[in-house]
Amino acid sequence: MPYATSLDRLRAILHELREKCPWDKKQTFQSLRPQTLEEVYELADTITREDWQGLKEELGDVLLHVLFYAHIASEQNLFTLEDVIKTVCDKLIFRHPHVYAQTQVANEEEVKQNWERLKLKEGKKSVLSGVPGALPAMVKAFRLQEKTKQVGFEWSETKEVWQKVGEELQELEESVTENNPEKMEEEFGDLLFALVNYARFLKIDPENALERTNKKFIRRFQFIEKEAERMNLVLQEMSLDEMDKLWDEAKKREKHP
Repeated sequence: MPYATSLDRLRAILHELREKCPWDKKQTFQSLRPQTLEEVYELADTITREDWQGLKEELGDVLLHVLFYAHIASEQNLFTLEDVIKTVCDKLIFRHPHVYAQTQVANEEEVKQNWERLKLKEGKKSVLSGVPGALPAMVKAFRLQEKTKQVGFEWSETKEVWQKVGEELQELEESVTENNPEKMEEEFGDLLFALVNYARFLKIDPENALERTNKKFIRRFQFIEKEAERMNLVLQEMSLDEMDKLWDEAKKREKHP
């Protein structure tokens, strides 16, 4: 089925639901917002798990939300889906002069730098203005560092970033020694920010890396729970050593299933 036909079908279904379904009738920009965030996180999770069939489904859910917002906006005479598409098309053409005009770029980094300069020409007051305030803190840290890199605010070598991690760790240890809760929180934040920066230099997505570790932790701990049940043991009554042995067994089984 051609893209245009598929999109028209989805728009027609949404229009009908908006007219006939009590739940769809009630939805507003505000009521959809938390659900949209949930859908985006579910989409991201399928990528982490490399669940490509799941990704296909989640992309459809996110697309539905885009159309829903545009439909509500059209009802309120704010803008239409066509306006949304035209805006993004115009933006892409303007921000890719190396494709649609005569600008020359040597590599991906120059593309990014040019992108930031063009955004400032569009009226952005700060290089950092494009970073949403609602982003999760780790993702926000990564994006802030990516943004400032484009104007030259960047370490020159990876080892310098690692040295900064060491400095921040030492400052955190000093604040712990002082038993200063406010200072500890501040220094812990600085350490996390430095680690995110180090991950960026290693070309690691820190959010994805932590999520993979979360999933690994869940998988191994649930193995402990299942094994404890199999052995007729009560988890709360087991010693840490007993649980550690099962944890090590879970690790072994991952390496040698």
